[in-house]
Amino acid sequence: MSSVMPVEKRDYAVNRRLLMLSVIALGIGALSTVAADVLVNLIRFFTNLFFYQTLSLAQRSPADHALGAWVIAVPAIGGLIVGLMARYGSDKIRGHGIPEAIEAVLFGKSKMSPRVAVLKPLSSGIVIGSGGPFGAEGPIIMTGGSLASLLAQYLHLTAGERKALLVAGACAGMTAIFGTPVAAVLLAVELLLFELRPRSLLPVALACAVAGFLRPLFFEAAPLFPLQTAAAGTPALLSCVLAGLLCGVLGAGLTLALYRTEDAFSRLPVHWMWWPALGGLVVGIGGYFEPRAWAWAMT
Repeated sequence: MSSVMPVEKRDYAVNRRLLMLSVIALGIGALSTVAADVLVNLIRFFTNLFFYQTLSLAQRSPADHALGAWVIAVPAIGGLIVGLMARYGSDKIRGHGIPEAIEAVLFGKSKMSPRVAVLKPLSSGIVIGSGGPFGAEGPIIMTGGSLASLLAQYLHLTAGERKALLVAGACAGMTAIFGTPVAAVLLAVELLLFELRPRSLLPVALACAVAGFLRPLFFEAAPLFPLQTAAAGTPALLSCVLAGLLCGVLGAGLTLALYRTEDAFSRLPVHWMWWPALGGLVVGIGGYFEPRAWAWAMT
């Protein structure tokens, strides 16, 4: 009997390379957790700097500022700084995070540059800290993925192995930020891996598990969004069904509005470097009239 493994089964085999990837993924899980802590502290630092003119890492909400009408200019200033960073630093820091990670996997052989690893968390800290209407999910996915990709390139791994580690870093960072290891693995399967093979899924799962265990060392272990719920009954369950349907419609509308807005910006007769500042000006006006729009919850 031939000892050669059938071609269709080779990608599902467990070998020494998979063991090596798994060990590296453990370190990437820890590295992404540290990166998540750095990102959160950058956001806190720039929030205090822009809205309170203090050098502090204390958690404070922009909604409690005392700048008056001057607050309208704050997001625009942050957007201008980030626009300059994107134009003269690296345009790879533009975007939401997840689409750029997908692009790196599909078209860039899972390679990311050191500039992205440095500029993405820094620019995200500035734009979120200055009141930008963004969350930490996209930035940490790009940051964790960039760090993992750089490590994989340093170790001269194959494109498939780089992809597995890039996704492991991205999802471990998401786990560290939100405390959601299972959701992070599902995100990897749905959007980033494009396959269900041990060589990809096991490193991602291990990195997320490490990030989940290390998270309480850096962040508060309490639920990110604590809820007080009453005993479930038929009216409560029906209201949840209705809320789910309405959220689905709202999500579709928000996605459509986002793409329409991006298309509108692309037709402006100015360089894309100015887009974040123009958008920040609109955000500043909205925040001036409704400061609670700037309130954000972060562990």
